[in-house]
Amino acid sequence: MSAEYQAPTSDYAFLYGEAFGLDIIARATGGELTADDAVDVIEGAGDFAASVLAPLEAVGDREGARLVDGRVQLPEGFVDAYRAFAEAGWITAEAPVSAGGDGLPGAIRAGLGEIWNASNAAFALCGLLTAGQIHALDAVASDDVRETYLSKLVSGEWTGTMNLTEPAAGTDLGAIRTIATPRDDGSWALRGQKIFITWGDHEAAENIVHLVLARTPDAPAGAAGLSLFVVPKFLVNADGAPGARNAVETVALEHKLGIHGSPTCVLSYEDAVGYLAGEIGGGLAGMFVMMNSARIAMGFQATGIADRALQQASAYAAGRMQGRVLGREGAAPIAEHPDVRRLLLSMSTDVYAMRALGVYVADLFDRAEATGDAQVLALAELFVPILKGWATEEAVALTSEGIQVHGGSGFIEETGAAQHYRDARIMPIYEGTTAIQSNDLIGRKVIRGDGATAEALFAQIDETVARLRSADAATPDASAVAARAADRLERGVAAARRATSDILGFASSPRDAHAVSVPYLLLLGVLSGAWMHALAVVAVSGHEQPHADDAARLRAADFYGAHHLPRVHALAETVAAGEIA
Repeated sequence: MSAEYQAPTSDYAFLYGEAFGLDIIARATGGELTADDAVDVIEGAGDFAASVLAPLEAVGDREGARLVDGRVQLPEGFVDAYRAFAEAGWITAEAPVSAGGDGLPGAIRAGLGEIWNASNAAFALCGLLTAGQIHALDAVASDDVRETYLSKLVSGEWTGTMNLTEPAAGTDLGAIRTIATPRDDGSWALRGQKIFITWGDHEAAENIVHLVLARTPDAPAGAAGLSLFVVPKFLVNADGAPGARNAVETVALEHKLGIHGSPTCVLSYEDAVGYLAGEIGGGLAGMFVMMNSARIAMGFQATGIADRALQQASAYAAGRMQGRVLGREGAAPIAEHPDVRRLLLSMSTDVYAMRALGVYVADLFDRAEATGDAQVLALAELFVPILKGWATEEAVALTSEGIQVHGGSGFIEETGAAQHYRDARIMPIYEGTTAIQSNDLIGRKVIRGDGATAEALFAQIDETVARLRSADAATPDASAVAARAADRLERGVAAARRATSDILGFASSPRDAHAVSVPYLLLLGVLSGAWMHALAVVAVSGHEQPHADDAARLRAADFYGAHHLPRVHALAETVAAGEIA
């Protein structure tokens, strides 16, 4: 059985109020909300997640979603949980003000995303896709489409999906064959098949809004010929209520390695009624809004599943008595074995790095929107593929380590440890594989700008190194950790600069650059994680009197610097090699 879930409230209190040198929530909201208010939100979400969502996690895994007589049946409890989730206002809270939502700052949404996914990742995918569609429609939809669909999505009465993939068109969206033909009344008739549609059908909400990429009859070949359409499961009556069933059929559910409670559908469109969202031929631009939202959310999902695996592994190790523990008298739990302690510290320090980077990136986007600062926006966009790619790859490793802590019991389904690994394994694949993220990183974010944005990141890390060296810590331990962190981070950023120079040097030989783009992405992820820990050391060093969590934060930073950060040097050597023929 999985350990009871507990939201990481103390970490979020630290991240919101101290880690970045100021109250980032007050900055994001102009003082309307503070870090203390944000912590209240996190606590409320944690209580809801622990009491409503977490108890259904194993149920969803065991029962799965089923297709019975053409209707999708969710696992027991999921329908009631979704309705409670929507009625509690959690979807509305995260939606932007421009769409009619409460517009919580990105840093708070990062925390909420972690909590929903930690407690029940299969369930959380429904809200994740709905939130992404809200952002897309808010950006591109006409007034008529907004009026009909957006308010229902924001309230949670209806849910949303993303329809891209087809049997012959996965990564290559230009190969999409679904056709949209104009009707006399201004609507469109969509015909085609879409696969891998997350939460593509269910009965938890009264309607489902599909956002579909399709090709119009005279459209040019390739991605430039794609347009975006809103296709509801039920047609909408003049009074705004769902009416007749649209010609969208669920023909199959995918049988998956994990996230069994999430219905992943094969949908058939048989002249289904749809409505244009945005301009003809502008489909990818509109869909990229949703895809970007989902990719950032994947970072939060990765953090959540990794933390749930950590919590379960920690609880198991604290109670499991096995073997004599070196250096301990009498009976001691396996958590005291040096290698188990190493595994747990490795997991916890990596989870904190992911959590902190998620908050930082979300806050960057808020700052960019508020100020219009192009450099802040460029840095935020640089981090999207890093957060998505690195965090999801780390989550797979962390959930595997959680099984390792359990030993043989971790390989047994009844303990629940294996579910976290199975659920996590899809994350480096969907919403763009790690290679797709790394190709975006080097192509659009590094090479195109001659490395300027990457160098801006490195310059900020240099500033943190300088602050570590000048830190006037209140305790000898803090001073020693700050000094070691400065030395390690300085060497790490030097390796990153060399790797970036190598990537830029491969500009004329693209295969070399693309062959090592994933190692380069992981390098920047690990380095950024170390930077997040270094900022924590700076904050702790500024305390005149030690705080309760200071020793743990210093130990975490020291461990990450010694056990994780050295990977950047090996990865830099890999990047320098390019493609080995």
